[in-house]
Amino acid sequence: MNGVTHSLLKILQHLDARGDQVLVIAPSTLENAPPTVEGAAIRRLPAVPLAGYRNIRVAIGGVARVKSLLAEFKPDVVHLASPFVLGWRAVRAAASLDIPSVAVYQTDVPGYAARYGMPFLENWAWQRVKQIHCAATKTLVPSSDSLQKLQGHGIPRVELWRRGVDTERFHPDKRSAAFRDAVAPQGQKIIGYVGRLALEKRVEDLASLAGIPDTRLVVVGDGPQREVLESLLPKAYFTGFLAGDELAAAMASFDLFVHPGELETFCQTIQEAMASGVPVVATGRGGPVDLVDSSRTGWLYAPGNLAQLRDYAIDLIGDDAKRAAFAAAAFQQVQGRSWHVVCEQLMNLYTAAIAEHPRLRLAL
Repeated sequence: MNGVTHSLLKILQHLDARGDQVLVIAPSTLENAPPTVEGAAIRRLPAVPLAGYRNIRVAIGGVARVKSLLAEFKPDVVHLASPFVLGWRAVRAAASLDIPSVAVYQTDVPGYAARYGMPFLENWAWQRVKQIHCAATKTLVPSSDSLQKLQGHGIPRVELWRRGVDTERFHPDKRSAAFRDAVAPQGQKIIGYVGRLALEKRVEDLASLAGIPDTRLVVVGDGPQREVLESLLPKAYFTGFLAGDELAAAMASFDLFVHPGELETFCQTIQEAMASGVPVVATGRGGPVDLVDSSRTGWLYAPGNLAQLRDYAIDLIGDDAKRAAFAAAAFQQVQGRSWHVVCEQLMNLYTAAIAEHPRLRLAL
């Protein structure tokens, strides 16, 4: 589970409720995967695990199989979810079949290359990103940072499409005394993080929060860095992966939410924290810049300035009145961002892509 998967499931739920016919083409999994999800038929392609992160699987093969599946299904539009490997084959298959495509930029793959010790691949990755998105009828990005980044690389036909948040599931009323007693039995204030425990999330930066009086750091999530992070953050409480109502209860039980990731194209967990009535401290780069109104709903610290991260955490943890004011403002800011509203916007963007496709084809 990650931001891409979460948003895709919400889209599938919306399409199912509308009565649309949906086919998902995805990499194979190690587990026995269901043949349908949220009313959508699933067709899987052979895949191999990504080196260093076995839960991420990369589809292998050529364009022909994807083209065959699309030709059989005859879609009105092809949605490319965070395209890079499979998406590169899919956008070419769609183009060869003259089907409009909407490419959703959700993952900073070039940035990941540098973070995972392969900076020499960053330029190549940007070339691939540009090839995919230039070939698509329309590209959607979740934040102003992503919009500027893609336009700066010469990618045309880029539009903003933000993400929704479930304001019924994530709500201040979900605050749990039982959760707080379990993770902070001495009544400490809780500083929380929710997300994958992977290199690109920079969770190790949370070590800068060690020793803040009367606090307990709680890390929700799992991933390949968990063992390393448990040694780097020996006094933190690691819950492991949480979902559904358990996740909502944990989020609402935080006193402060902190996210140090610098490669976030959006950062869904920030919206979920805000909907839960929890102020946020996040890095001032990427998606969080659009989400956190610094000095009103939380604080944005300068990327890499861990002393400032610590100071902002102390500022809110140490002032109950300020923290409550920030929390109330955060809660209000995300009201009206339901997934229904966001998915209806996507339906309109699909319609626009279908309408624009013939004109684009003639122009090319």
